[in-house]
Amino acid sequence: MKIVTIYTDGACSGNPGPGGWGAILRYGEHTRELSGGEKQTTNNRMELTGVIRALEALKEPCQVELYSDSKYVIDALEKGWARGWRARGWVKSDKKPALNPDLWERLLELCEYHRVNTHWVKGHADNPYNNRCDQLAVEQWQKLK
Repeated sequence: MKIVTIYTDGACSGNPGPGGWGAILRYGEHTRELSGGEKQTTNNRMELTGVIRALEALKEPCQVELYSDSKYVIDALEKGWARGWRARGWVKSDKKPALNPDLWERLLELCEYHRVNTHWVKGHADNPYNNRCDQLAVEQWQKLK
């Protein structure tokens, strides 16, 4: 099974507002950058979309080392929150509706296809790949403003 390292980030101007996402996929000496955006979205939707688009770009099941500065994404995957929300019909433990169930459903499907290990990184710090993902995401929302 191939081991792929993925970095992702999302950004939004206003929340909601125009948003963008960026992802970097690394396998051996190969590096691929992906990005996109939406005219009216939220930061969390862009964080999720970056992860989804990166995982969808993989052509076969892979061992993925996923790096994100989004505690929303990392905690929900690592601590099993997203699976719990799905099991309860997209209701959180506090009985409030889980946000973004469409994206969480897709992400959970992809996490069942790939083996995904999550890693939280501090945003806007010293990680060059996270900083590049942020740059890609910001470029995308700026195009939509």
